[in-house]
Amino acid sequence: MSKDEAQIEAEIQAKGLNAPRVTPTQIDETIVSEQYHVFPNTTLTVCALTLRNGYIVTGESAAASPENFNQEIGRKIARDNARNKIWALEGYLLREHLSRVSHGVAQ
Repeated sequence: MSKDEAQIEAEIQAKGLNAPRVTPTQIDETIVSEQYHVFPNTTLTVCALTLRNGYIVTGESAAASPENFNQEIGRKIARDNARNKIWALEGYLLREHLSRVSHGVAQ
């Protein structure tokens, strides 16, 4: 969880916003493994996050100037970009669940 996410989470808790929602912890718990690849002779770094259901989410990063390329920073940015995609997927899944519950549809 990033510092920004922690601050937002604290604000949500302080305001008592307790309806069903996706949390940073839930996002992190969906990730079971991660792999990275830097394409040869480039600054392009790709991160593949495997989620607990086997689905793979990817994120990427690339330095505009090769002189600024740093593998560790590239990996962090690519992972953050992949992780951010999970929010939409988990949000959709929760909304689908809530819709089924509110309409009395069997799971």
